[in-house]
Amino acid sequence: MKKAIRNIGIFLVAALLFIQVFRPEKDNNFDQAGQAFISQYAVNAEISGILKTSCFDCHSEKTNYPWYHNIQPIGFWLNDHIDEGKHELNFDSFSYYSLKKQLHKLDEVEEMVEHDEMPLNSYLWVHSEAKLTDDQKSKLISWSKELKNTLAQAKTE
Repeated sequence: MKKAIRNIGIFLVAALLFIQVFRPEKDNNFDQAGQAFISQYAVNAEISGILKTSCFDCHSEKTNYPWYHNIQPIGFWLNDHIDEGKHELNFDSFSYYSLKKQLHKLDEVEEMVEHDEMPLNSYLWVHSEAKLTDDQKSKLISWSKELKNTLAQAKTE
C-alpha cells in the first residue's frame, strides 16, 4: 500500500514538472488597452480608473499577467478566463460592435456589476484592489445607462 501511494506521488510530481514545459501564449496585442474606448466614448477619469482596475485585465487587449501565470496548470486556467472575458466583452473592440450589440453589452455590464458577478471572485482573490465598492458600482451602472442613452440618441440623429 505504501509503495502504491509513493508511486502515485512520484507520478503526480513528475506530471506537474512535465506540464511546466507547456505554457499558454500570453495575449497582449495592444499597448494602450482601452485608450481608444476611453477617448472615443468620453469616459471620465473616475470611470476610466474603475475600468482599468477592475475590468481591462480580462476585457481588453492588454492583460497584466501575474507571476503565477507561469505555473501550470494555473496558467491554462487563467488564459481560459481571459479568453472568455474578451469573447464576452472586449472594450478595445467595442466600437466595432453593432449598435444593438453595444447596447446589449452595456445592459450586461449593469447586470453583472449590480449582482456582484463581475469582477469574478476568483479574480478578486489576488486582485483585492479590483473589488468594487457600492459607490463605484452605482457610478459604473449610471455611466453605462448614460452611454446607452447617448448611443441610442446618436442613432436617431
